[in-house]
Amino acid sequence: MKIKSILLILIPTFLFSSMEIALKVAGNTFNPVELNFIRFLIGGLALLPFAWSYMRKHSVLLSKSDWLRCAVTGFVIVVVSMSLYQLSIQMTDASIVAIMLSANPIFGLIIGFVFLREKLSRTNIFALVLTLVGLLVIINPFNLKNPVGITLGLLSSIIFGVYGVMSRVNSHKIGINALTMTCLSFLFGAGELAILMGLSHTSLASFIPQNYSEFVNIPFFQGLTWGNLPLILYISVLVTGAAFGLYFVSMDEVGVVQASLIFLVKPALAPILALGILGEAIVPRTVIGIIIILLGSAITLVGAKVAYSVISLFVRDSKLPKEEVESEIEHDMANVDEPEPSKKEQLEAHLKETIETQKEVEATIKENIKHDGSTVGEKD
Repeated sequence: MKIKSILLILIPTFLFSSMEIALKVAGNTFNPVELNFIRFLIGGLALLPFAWSYMRKHSVLLSKSDWLRCAVTGFVIVVVSMSLYQLSIQMTDASIVAIMLSANPIFGLIIGFVFLREKLSRTNIFALVLTLVGLLVIINPFNLKNPVGITLGLLSSIIFGVYGVMSRVNSHKIGINALTMTCLSFLFGAGELAILMGLSHTSLASFIPQNYSEFVNIPFFQGLTWGNLPLILYISVLVTGAAFGLYFVSMDEVGVVQASLIFLVKPALAPILALGILGEAIVPRTVIGIIIILLGSAITLVGAKVAYSVISLFVRDSKLPKEEVESEIEHDMANVDEPEPSKKEQLEAHLKETIETQKEVEATIKENIKHDGSTVGEKD
């Protein structure tokens, strides 16, 4: 693998792994909703030049339904998922939230299977079971110390999985790349969150229970100072804008499988960073859970044969022969990341097919004319 490809994976991996730590530090100064608004507003603006360049280069014109798709996607990721995520970080350990968020691709598989009828291979099912087991080991549901924070973190991860599916589907339907879809979603989400923040200053805020004072009179840029500006820029431009941007660039440059290593390494790296910076202890239960989740992620990426080997230990009486099961798993993995063609790609394919058909027709006509001419000459 080239140095450029390695950097495209390592840089966003570090940025994503440090995300919860930076947000927890900033959360001591900012209202959690305010911080969420600031990071996605600045992060979306940081991606805007790249999105604008792409749309101009490919002559993309968005319809009303396209804008609506972007608005709904932005609401899901910014207003719902990341607001729950920010609240969870303030309530529980940053390392635990980081591990739960890293499980969002597995939740995305379930959502795609249920709502989009996407095929779920034996490999993905096995990885899903391992990931859920790993999460249960880390969370320890029989002895919850902070049930609210953990619940919010899980909900955030599940809804993040919903966002991943929505972003993929909507970007293909609109005919834009993932980076542009991310930019528009961030900006729309920040705008929608700003409207809700404005409503918190009206009489409607009186209906909010006293225990949730952070949702009353939410400030916009109140906590910003020259002292914490570098931290805010790190969170907004690097962690939110650059990390997502480089992630999508890496998908184009090195492939979806290699880019997925970012979320494979995050569960292991984030707790180490949290230990060094925040002093959050890593208990043995967390280490065991991380190993299980990493194993599940590795199987999702490259472990079809490993998955079958493990499954065969428990399902020795399977009616399907080994070769048939392995063939099915490899076929599923080969097709799981094939993207749906965009509007532009569909149009280009249709035009190409039309041109080729026209050439075949012309060739057939010429051949017939030549054949008829030679036949007439023979008769004469």
